[in-house]
Amino acid sequence: MKYYAVIDTNVLVSAALKAHSAPGDILNEIGNGRIIPLYNDAILAEYAEVLHRPKFRFEPRAVKVILDSIIRYGVPIDAGPIEDIVPDPKDVVFYEVVMEQRKTEDAYLVTGNLKHFPVKPFVVTPRQMLDLIFSEQSED
Repeated sequence: MKYYAVIDTNVLVSAALKAHSAPGDILNEIGNGRIIPLYNDAILAEYAEVLHRPKFRFEPRAVKVILDSIIRYGVPIDAGPIEDIVPDPKDVVFYEVVMEQRKTEDAYLVTGNLKHFPVKPFVVTPRQMLDLIFSEQSED
């Protein structure tokens, strides 16, 4: 089964910092084709800006691999405005994209900061996303 998901920037940062972690496994599931990342230009721009911050000291080549993977395996979404209140205005774009996809198919928003988004069953942590994937996979 494939799962559409918007990946919050903090998940990508955590994955890049610690590959053997739930966020790292999220990136692996993108490469395995089980998670289909959803994005738009604003999300890609934020990913690039944050991952290139000097404080993280990520190799530019590693950042390029992450961004290329999102584009290669993902689906661009042209999202419209939402009515829900999102506590952090910088996170609205992530919520807009997931809500646009949810108009036609199930989609998730994977974040390490649940408090930045409305409490919804489709807003999940990396661990919750992995549990969902592997619990449904074991049922097959």
